[in-house]
Amino acid sequence: MLAKDEYILELLVREGLIQSSDAEAAQAASQKNGHSSVDDLIRREIISDVDVLKVLAQDAGLKVQEEVGFLNERVLGAIPKADAIRYSVIPLTFSDNVLELGISNPYDFDTIDTLQQKLKIEITPVAVPKDRIQEAIARYYGSADIDPAAMGGAGGDVTEGDAPIIRMVNELIMEAFRIRASDIHLEPLETRFRVRYRIDGVLQEMKDAPKKLQSALISRLKIMSRMSIAERRLPQDGRIQIVQPDGKQIDLRVSTVPTVHGESIVMRILDKTSLALGLPELGFLSDDQAVMERLLSLADGIFLVTGPTGSGKTTTLYGCLHYLNKPDRKIITVEDPVEYQLSGINQVPVNEEVGMTFAAALRSMLRQAPNIIMVGEIRDLETATIAINASLTGHLVFSTLHTNDAPSAVTRLVDIGVKPFLVASSVRAIMAQRLVRKVCPSCKGPYTPSEIEIRALNLTASQLEGASFAKGKGCDRCRGTGYKGRAGIFEIFVIDDEIRSMINDRQPPGVLRTRARALGMRTLREDGIRKVLVGMTTPDEVITSTMGDKS
Repeated sequence: MLAKDEYILELLVREGLIQSSDAEAAQAASQKNGHSSVDDLIRREIISDVDVLKVLAQDAGLKVQEEVGFLNERVLGAIPKADAIRYSVIPLTFSDNVLELGISNPYDFDTIDTLQQKLKIEITPVAVPKDRIQEAIARYYGSADIDPAAMGGAGGDVTEGDAPIIRMVNELIMEAFRIRASDIHLEPLETRFRVRYRIDGVLQEMKDAPKKLQSALISRLKIMSRMSIAERRLPQDGRIQIVQPDGKQIDLRVSTVPTVHGESIVMRILDKTSLALGLPELGFLSDDQAVMERLLSLADGIFLVTGPTGSGKTTTLYGCLHYLNKPDRKIITVEDPVEYQLSGINQVPVNEEVGMTFAAALRSMLRQAPNIIMVGEIRDLETATIAINASLTGHLVFSTLHTNDAPSAVTRLVDIGVKPFLVASSVRAIMAQRLVRKVCPSCKGPYTPSEIEIRALNLTASQLEGASFAKGKGCDRCRGTGYKGRAGIFEIFVIDDEIRSMINDRQPPGVLRTRARALGMRTLREDGIRKVLVGMTTPDEVITSTMGDKS
C-alpha cells in the first residue's frame, strides 16, 4: 500500500466521494493483490478517474479542464511534439509568454520545472484527464504508435506525424463552421483536390487543397472519424467531434466514397443551434404559427412533414419537439442515425445489422409509455402500421415522408399498404416544406422585381402596391451572395371531417388539394410569395424552390 494511495483515500473520504468502509475494503484488496487501492475503486466503478483528478487538483490548487478544445498553430508551437509525447502533456493556451499546460498528475511538479527551464517560458499547470491528453496529442501532433507508411497512403508524401496536415484539417473544419457552412466536400479530381463548402444550400468552391497531400489529408480525416485507413475500396461512415476553446462542440457526420481518382469525402456539420429554434425562426408567419401551435397542442394523431432530402424536415421536427419538451411529457424518438442529441428527450438509434429497425424500435418505444413519439421516416407498411396504431391509442406521433406536396402523402401511405380508413382516422395534418435563402440583413436594400418575375409569381396589382421587395447587394458577411441563412416555406394540409370522408373514398390527391385550398390552405409558392412581399427572400429563390408547385 503506497503512502500516496493512503493520502488520496483520505482526500476522497473527506470530500464525501467514498465511505470509510470503501477505503478499508480497497486497502485490504490492495494488500492481497498488490494493485493500487485507488485503481481498485475505479475498476469497481465506486469512483471515476475524473473524480480522483478533481480531488487531487483541488488539493494542489490547480484548475480542472475535462475536455481539450481547438488548438491553433501558435499554441501547438509552444510545446514540441517530442516533449508532448514524452511527458504526456498538451498545451491549452499561450499568451504573453505564459503557457497553460494540461497535465494528468497534479503533483508532477518535476515535469513543470523541467519544461519551464527547457522552453524559457512560464507554465501554469491545468489538470486534464489522461485519456483526453492522449487523444489531443494524437489529434494535433500525430500518435506515436501510428505507422507512417500507412498514413502516407499512395505516394507516401506526408505522414500522420506531420503537424501541417493536422493543422490544415482543423483549419478546414473551423473555417467551414465559422462561415456557417452545412457541408464540406473534398473531391479528388484528375489534377486537383477540390474543396467546396455548401453555404445556405448552395455549393461554393474554395481554394483547392494541395493534390500531393490528398492521401495524407484523407487518411487524417478517416482516423479522426474512426474509419479504417486500410479500406479504400468500399464506402465508410464515421463521426468527428471537436471541442472549441469556448467549450462549444462541433459534430460532423463523415462519409467516404471511392472514386476513380481517390476517395471523395463529405462532412456534414451538425449545427446544434438549429435545434432550439422557435416557430418564427423556422420561417412561420404569425397565422401559420397559430395553426402549428394548435396542431402541436393535440393529444394524439399523426403529424407528417414531407419534402425532398435537404428541405429541412428534420430541423422542423426538432423545432416541434423543442416546443413540446416540457417536464410533464415523455418524448421518445427513433432515428437513422441520431444526428443531434436533445436534452430531456429519449433518442433511439436504428441499427438494422442487429435487428433494431424502425418498426422494432417503435414497438419497444410504446412499452416505455411515452406521450410523444418521433419516427425519423415512415419507409414501409410495418412502420406505418405501428405509428398509426400508436396514434390511435393516445400518442402524438411525428414523422416524415418523401413526397413533393402535402396531399400526395395520403396516396403514398395508401400505396405502401395502409388502409384508407386508418389514414383518415389517424392523420391530423400534413405539411410540405422547402428551404429558401434569406436576404442578407447587412447588405439588404429595396428592390424592384422585373416583369418576368412578376409574371412568374402571378403577382397582382394590390400585392405589388403593399410590397417591400428586398435584395442583398453582396458583402463580406454573406460572401458576396446577398443571402445569409435560410427559412422554410410551408404548405399546411389540415384534415377535417370532409377530407377524412374523401380519403375513405380513395379520392385522388388533386381532389383533396382542391378541398384543402377551399379551406384556406396555401401552396408552397403562395407561402413563398408572402415571404417575398415582406422582403424575407427574393422572387428568384421562390421560383427556383417551387418549380413543381401547381398553384
